[in-house]
Parts: sequence; structure tokens; C-alpha cells
Amino acid sequence: MSVVAVLTAAGSGTRLGHALPKALVPVRGERLVVHAARSLLAARGPDGPLVDELVVTAPAEHLDDVVSALDAVRAETRAPVRVVPGGATRQASVAAGLAALPGALEADAVVLVHDAARPFAPPDLVERVAAAVRSGHGAVVPGLPVTDTVKRVGPADLTAAQPVLATVERADLRAVQTPQGFRLGLLRDAHDEAVAHAHDESLAATDDAGLVERLGLDVWVVPGDERAAKITTARDLRVAELLGDA
Repeated sequence: MSVVAVLTAAGSGTRLGHALPKALVPVRGERLVVHAARSLLAARGPDGPLVDELVVTAPAEHLDDVVSALDAVRAETRAPVRVVPGGATRQASVAAGLAALPGALEADAVVLVHDAARPFAPPDLVERVAAAVRSGHGAVVPGLPVTDTVKRVGPADLTAAQPVLATVERADLRAVQTPQGFRLGLLRDAHDEAVAHAHDESLAATDDAGLVERLGLDVWVVPGDERAAKITTARDLRVAELLGDA
């Protein structure tokens, strides 16, 4: 069963307070997209490297920069790595990555969707997600138990006090990470069904499992990994640098 991957790297670095797109921001001596690509391509299957092909979505105006950044990864792994323009939203970028995959891939191929903003997801997490899809689960996400107490409030208004509507039972909650894994045919169907919302930031899905859920189909959770933390803010970037010595 083939395994391919889509790595989304088209986001801006605005919340990082950086002039570069997020994927090109350096951390621990390498750009985020390089770390993330290495993690995916380091995963192993029963017969060798797990991922047969990697498609990276990048900001259209920085395609050459992302291609250059990934030259070392290509040389190290000899894996097929292609860079294509991303879209206006994460959903649109993943759709662009799916469109760039070889048309001859079987519908039951495994596709892993990963975010460059999670550059240190370890290879064993990648392997765990892929193995769950290969075992027969059509949609799989890694998740960590939620440790904070979570309150449900009314419509978002961060500038004013809000009443608490309920305390959510945290034992039933998981903080979802990437890579997420799918049967390729299922993920393509989910994106086709939601294509009308792909370019509207207020309507587009923030993760691909959400698109599968909209189809009324099951999504399965496997154990996540703290190392797959998301880098969104300048603080996250500093924490990632510090943890490099942990």
C-alpha cells in the first residue's frame, strides 16, 4: 500500500512576528519546513522508508526559496519531493497538494497531511498514524489528553467578561495534532464535498479530519506526542529552541 504525504507550508509568519513565511523561519539551525520534511521522510515501513513521495505547498511568491531550502533533504533521502503553490487557506493548500499527487495512485493509498508548523513530530508518530490507516481505519489523527480545565462560554468576545455556560469533561477531550492520515480516496471525496468553502478563512476547515466528520464518517485517534507541538507565536519559537537541548 503506497504512502504519500502532503506538507502544508504556505502560511504567513505574522503571528511569529517574522518577515519570512512561517515555513522559512529558522529554528535549531534549520528552517521549519526542513525539519518537518525530514521527520516525515525519516519514518520507516516494513521494507524501508515509509513515505514514497512528498508534496510541499508553499507561498507562491516564495516557491524558489522553499525549493532551495529542501535541496539538502532531497540529497539526504533521495525521496521524490515536489513543491507547489499553496492556497489562501490551509484547506485550499491541502487540496492543492492532493491535486499534485500522481493520478495513478490507488484510492486505498495512505496520505499523510502534516503541518510545517509542527516541525519536530517524531518519525515514530508518523509511523503510528500510517499503521492505523493501513490496518483499516479510513481517517486517523494523533491526539493528546487535555490537561487544562475547559469552560464553554458564549460567542467569542475577548475584550469583555463572559459568563461560563458549562465545564467540559476533559477526560473525553483530545488536543489533535498532525500528521493526520487518510485513505486517499476518502480525503479527496471530503475535499470535493467542501470545495465551496476552501477559499473562505471563516468557513474553511482547520484540519482535514473535520472534513471527514462532515461526511458523517468515523475518525479514529491514536496517541499523540508532545514533541509534535505547534509553533504559532514568537514564544513557541523560543520554547522550541530551548527544548532542542532537552
